[in-house]
Amino acid sequence: MSASYNEVQLDALRELANIGAGTASTALSEMLGRSIDLAVPDVFVLPMADAIDQLGPAEQDITGIMLGVEGELPGTVLMLLTPENAEKICVMLGLPPDSELAPSALGEIGNVVGTSYLNALAGMTGIAVEPTPPTTVTDMLGAIVESILAVRAMSSDRTLLLDSSLIVEGEDCSIVFLLVPDHGGAEELLERIGLA
Repeated sequence: MSASYNEVQLDALRELANIGAGTASTALSEMLGRSIDLAVPDVFVLPMADAIDQLGPAEQDITGIMLGVEGELPGTVLMLLTPENAEKICVMLGLPPDSELAPSALGEIGNVVGTSYLNALAGMTGIAVEPTPPTTVTDMLGAIVESILAVRAMSSDRTLLLDSSLIVEGEDCSIVFLLVPDHGGAEELLERIGLA
């Protein structure tokens, strides 16, 4: 089955992503004690291979923080940042980047930011969602994204990405923030806001 959305539906999904990312940026700002800028979110409906290309070179080393989403909108929240930016975040938290605590600190960032995003979506749509504990991994971008999309989009030949960027002001440090609903998840969102 091919996912297909009209411009009104895509604009609505983009606006949901914008509000969710705005709430997530506030949570990140409070954790880091820094101002966070928010780029205008994008919404993509793409074949899996193109979805990976959209995010960057597949062989690029990347740190990913992943939360599963359970409930009425099953899917994955994924935060992607370069290893250099992961180190910057650790330093902002007062941790040496090579500390044993660094991965769990990044996971906690993902937990707070991702949960804030999901709570904002739930508040707007009435959808009941529950995040799973975060997982932090550093690997090639293609390997990280493909492992998620292969599961999440397995019943569709296309996948939906709600793509936002959170930028730490004055630090040249950004986090790509993605919501990847399971197949059918976007339809559930659109139905809740009367645009299915």
